[in-house]
Order: sequence, then C-alpha cells, then structure tokens
Amino acid sequence: MINGTIPPKKINVLIIDDSALIRAILTEVINSYPDLYVAGAASNPLQAREMIKTLNPDVLTLDVEMPQMDGLTFLDKLMRLRPMPVLMISSLTERGSEAALRALELGAVDFLPKPKMGIADGLREYADTIAEKIRVAYQARGKFRIPTHPVTRETLPSLGTRIGTTEKIIAVGASTGGTEAIKEFLIRLPADSPGIVIAQHMPEAFTKSFAARLDSLCKITVKEAEGNERILPGHAYIAPGHSHLLLKRSGANYMTELSQSPPVNHHRPSVEVLFRSVAQNAGKNVIGVMLTGMGKDGAIGMLEMRQAGAYNFAQDEATCVVYGMPREAVAVGAVDDIVPIQDMAQRVLNRLISSGGIGSNRV
Repeated sequence: MINGTIPPKKINVLIIDDSALIRAILTEVINSYPDLYVAGAASNPLQAREMIKTLNPDVLTLDVEMPQMDGLTFLDKLMRLRPMPVLMISSLTERGSEAALRALELGAVDFLPKPKMGIADGLREYADTIAEKIRVAYQARGKFRIPTHPVTRETLPSLGTRIGTTEKIIAVGASTGGTEAIKEFLIRLPADSPGIVIAQHMPEAFTKSFAARLDSLCKITVKEAEGNERILPGHAYIAPGHSHLLLKRSGANYMTELSQSPPVNHHRPSVEVLFRSVAQNAGKNVIGVMLTGMGKDGAIGMLEMRQAGAYNFAQDEATCVVYGMPREAVAVGAVDDIVPIQDMAQRVLNRLISSGGIGSNRV
C-alpha cells in the first residue's frame, strides 16, 4: 500500500511448456510489464495440474506438444473440470495451426506463435503481443467459450428465389474469439447464400488451415482468398494472414483483391480495410456482420457501409468472448441490429429475404 492506496492487482500467469528456454523467455517477457506476473512455470501438464491448485493463476499459457500429456488433451480436461482463460503457444506450421484451431474449439481464448530465438529486434513487438493477449484473456474470464446449446446446428433452408438478385454480399469482421463465432455463423448458412468476405485477425500460417477446417464443416465453400477471384454465391473468402482483403468491382462482378499495404489499426488483415472497400464498391447490396474482438478495427468502415446503404449486425455482448469491436461499431452509430451469435445466420437471411435491395427499406 502506497500513501493509503491499494496497488492494482497483477494478472498472475502460469506457463506450461516442456522447453526450459521458452519458459525462461516467456517469464522474462511477461515479468517486464508492471501489470503482469509469472506465478509459476511447469514443464508438463501433470506438474501444472498441482500448480493450478496451489497458485490459482488468472491465465495459463499452454504449449501444444509436450511429453506425458499433450496440450490439447490437458486443455479438454481443464475446460471440463476447471474452466479458465488459456492462451495456446503453437509453432507456425500446418500441424501447429491445426492444433491451435482445435484448441480454440475446446475453449482456449487465443493462441500465440512460438517465440523465435535470436531475433532481438523483434522481441519488443512480440513481447507487446504476448502482454496484450494475456490482458485480453484475463478480461474474457468466464466468457471464453461460446455458450453451448442443446439443439444441433442445422443448416437453414435454401434461399431459392426468395432474394431478387445475386449481387448481395455479406462482409464479416472478427478478432479474439472470432474463429468459433465465424464457424457458428457460417455452419448454419445454406449452400446458395450470397458471397461472403471475411477479415479475421490471424497470423499468416493459420488462415489456410482455418479456411480448410470451415470448408469441411459448412454447406458453403470456404477458402483463403487468393486475389482476383470472382466472388460467387455459396462461397466465403477469408483474408490471408499476410494481406488485407478488399472487394473490388469488375463490370457486373465483385472480385477479391489482396494488398500488402501497411497494417491499419495495428492489423493486417484489417477489418477497416475490407469494410471500406465494401462500402465503396457494393453499397446497399451489403449486409455487414461485426463479431467478437478486441479493439476498434472496422468500426469506421462499418459506419461507411451503413452510410452507403448497407444493413449491419453486431454480435451481442453476452455471446462475445471480447465485446470490443462490436461495442465500438455500436458506439459510432454503425449498427442496425444487435444479435446473439447463435441467431446471427437466421437474422441475416431474414434480412436478405425481407428487403429486396437491403438498403432500400431501412428501419
């Protein structure tokens, strides 16, 4: 206590990794921030299980591949017995990315790429990313899993001829918690849904695996955007982790465009970049969807969409892992309707059916 004031509580972190070097690097990085503290470091899940009981950490960092018990098995057990915020530490490989996506399904808040050794110049940027993700995970405590529902996710009925044009576009933005929210949204859509463009904050090595995983689960076709593709009905295009995704017009067709211009709002891909391009090139033919995420990326772009005639939805606070991006979009007046994630697909399709021009019959 200083001058009669109680110092702010630090976020206590437990590191679980079989590499002594990784444990040392993470400990040094985390302890360099005044609001974070490494309460302990375990070399395997069995040791971590006892440390969780005694240390009661706020956030765990968890490696995927470890001896005795792998990280995914431990995470599954943890989420059933003692749910708590977990950040997965995963290598930037195809195998690592698939494991990280499975971890998010099991309830992890987010994932981090393995620290790269010997890159001193990049350490500070990486350290800031670690710190920010730990803070977000702590804020998400108690909300780090999408609520489960007893009903099976059923694909909604085909749109058939119930919308009058094939020019409709659905534009989606998301960040922390977004991989599961996007899955919850897309998995319900029928095969003849309008074309969908998606910007999800995600590292380069992970977006292709993410798209492939969704493609295996959904009636629509889901792929990582390649650029210069015609945006087709029944297809979703996910921004690759190395580039911004934009929508452009070529004659009567909508096309994808990729750009490696600098990050916007600290992100590439950026939701802001996608939404602004959608506003400029598709106007009233658009339905916008802002899902869970930290920060304000996309709020102004979504406002521009609404001003151009789009109808916009935001995920509600109760079902967001982090109610940041949706809240900012609501705050600037960009949102027409706030919806729980489990109802989002139905509400979007209802809007498509009820308004021939989307923006022509605004409420």
